[in-house]
Amino acid sequence: MQGSIADAVARALGADVVGTATLEGGQIGSVHRVELADGSSVVAKTGETPLEVEAFMLEALAAESELPVPGVYYSDSDLLVIEHVPGTTDHGPTVARDAADHLARLHGVEAEAFGFERDTLTGPVRQPNPRTDSWIDFYRDRRLAHVADLALESGSLSPSLAKRLETLYSELEKLLSEPAAPALIHGDVWTTNVLSRGGEVTAFLDPAMYYAHPEVELAYVDWTGTFGEPFFERYRERRGIEAGFFDRRRYVYRLYPLLVHAHLFGGRYSGRLEATLERLGY
Repeated sequence: MQGSIADAVARALGADVVGTATLEGGQIGSVHRVELADGSSVVAKTGETPLEVEAFMLEALAAESELPVPGVYYSDSDLLVIEHVPGTTDHGPTVARDAADHLARLHGVEAEAFGFERDTLTGPVRQPNPRTDSWIDFYRDRRLAHVADLALESGSLSPSLAKRLETLYSELEKLLSEPAAPALIHGDVWTTNVLSRGGEVTAFLDPAMYYAHPEVELAYVDWTGTFGEPFFERYRERRGIEAGFFDRRRYVYRLYPLLVHAHLFGGRYSGRLEATLERLGY
């Protein structure tokens, strides 16, 4: 594998490769640091997902926002070569506040409709993004129901849980609210997708972007435990967090990543999905 990565990057960049090393964090596919003969280094990703979609998302975030993301040097379906950004995934309160500043600015980038100009990915799962005027309709049809159908078909979601989800769909207008405007989100902010150095975020990695209600991003940060109260305090200062989010709505938004993880990994995530539905009264 190491030799093939070196050869692939050399061909893609037209550069001499002098060394490679496997990096952590490649849950879907493999990630490698590749040393070039000129003394610089890049990061190369391989995997079974269409990596040009990740390249598209990184380039779109760079074009439409100020969010720090790695530059893209090369992409095709099987190989993605991006900028190597220094940093670690050890994040204290100072980094949490800096991340909140970045995401608050990102969520200030608005569009006329929810979704995006093309479908994106969360891990290997396709995220359909048809332009939609209603956030509640979009979240129900293009996020929850879409992945629930995939999980039901694969056998990772039981018919009984699927029926409970359908009951929740029918009452979603009582559980969620429409935002003032669709906001651009990163979509997959968790510990290993954030690099930091010296108390500042150096890069956000592996996006699953689209225009959404910004609360869905906050709920994901909360669910993953990526940042604690310093993050939410700073975000509240920058953009505000409406009443009821922590009491109820974060659990409604938690259903989407739980469905994705239940579909991909099964096991404990199905139990967590059921527990979250019970907490919501379904």
